[in-house]
Amino acid sequence: MIKGLAITPPVLGRISIGRVVEKNGIRLPQKDNQFTITSQIQEKDGWVLHPLDEELRKDAPNNKLRTIPVRMLFNEADLNLRAEYTMFDRKSGRPMCVGNGDACKRLTQSGVQSLPCPGPTLCEFGKGGLCKPYGRLNVKIGDDNDLGTFIFRTTGYNSIRTLAARLSYYQAVSGGLLAYMPLELKLRGKSTTQSRRTPIFYVDLVIKEGLSLQEAVAEAKETANKVAEEGIDQAALDAAAAKGFGNALFEYDEDEMTEVVEEFYPPIPDEASAQSPAVVSELRKNLVINKSVTG
Repeated sequence: MIKGLAITPPVLGRISIGRVVEKNGIRLPQKDNQFTITSQIQEKDGWVLHPLDEELRKDAPNNKLRTIPVRMLFNEADLNLRAEYTMFDRKSGRPMCVGNGDACKRLTQSGVQSLPCPGPTLCEFGKGGLCKPYGRLNVKIGDDNDLGTFIFRTTGYNSIRTLAARLSYYQAVSGGLLAYMPLELKLRGKSTTQSRRTPIFYVDLVIKEGLSLQEAVAEAKETANKVAEEGIDQAALDAAAAKGFGNALFEYDEDEMTEVVEEFYPPIPDEASAQSPAVVSELRKNLVINKSVTG
């Protein structure tokens, strides 16, 4: 295995609750009130929709996709959702510092150093909104590809906190059979004083509609027994995934880092001082919106 290369779950497509749009010659992230499932192909007009997006949208009320039936790939909650405080280089898109609120790994002129991590609000290195929580959730949609996943990326505290809690709870109540639980991603909304009563949309993970928790656990046990009888070793899969994630100091996809920075790190007004007043105004407006309505 190549050292320094994080081995992550195969990705078939992306799940997002927003998109990047062009305004006054600059590309800015725009929040949405529904899910979008895209392929890994990007054209000049944006990401190409995955066939599953149209398929699931047919049964969605008002054609708005706000629930997605999913299963987890791993029994271990932390393998399905990885989240850390991350500061990216805004030009290359590569992570410069990754921490958990206690310790961090930071790229310096003398190499990667292990340093204390006080979190984004107290860190001088990542102040000014440069350091954010960054979560990646891999889920399975459908049965066409046993090990293929769709990835949902977010810098929203609400989504990360909710998903982390749900995954750990479902892992616990199922007796460690998280990969067999029938679940669905659900888009929720709330408003706060900070958001100026503008709805904040975040992602939750719930039991598949129509099933109780007890029924979902019973189904998970039945499915786990059947899969084990067929010779599939889920524990070995989890172990292989843990080893793959730990094969590199930082987890990132070289081909997608520019898109990650574009979506989660829009230009700040100072960076556009040479632009027209309209561009600077749009950047300032977008900065306020992103601070208040990130899910």
